[in-house]
Amino acid sequence: MRRLGELEAEIMDRLWRWNRPATVREVVDDINTQRPLAYTTVMTVANILYNKGWLLRGKQGRAWVYTPVRTREQYSAALMEEALGASEDRPAALAHFVEQMSPEEVGALRKALRTAGRHDHS
Repeated sequence: MRRLGELEAEIMDRLWRWNRPATVREVVDDINTQRPLAYTTVMTVANILYNKGWLLRGKQGRAWVYTPVRTREQYSAALMEEALGASEDRPAALAHFVEQMSPEEVGALRKALRTAGRHDHS
């Protein structure tokens, strides 16, 4: 999985935060509160994200509405998996990663491992 480009990430961030289908116009208007960006630019990038399988697209009246295919968390998990794949020693890479974690994150990881363990035996 390739990491999202800057504008791709800006578009996805809004769709993830809003947690509802949105039009290009809504995304453009929101970005324009921070900086000027052309409608056609956002439309082009949304179409690219759709073609790459990042977004679902449906008609609402005359406009397309876009919805993310994956959650932000699924995207993060895929990036972590990709990063682990760059290592020749995955257990060592995981150990280094865990050493950087906060106590809260270690607790969440322990909980996720217990949950995953229960799924393996069902």
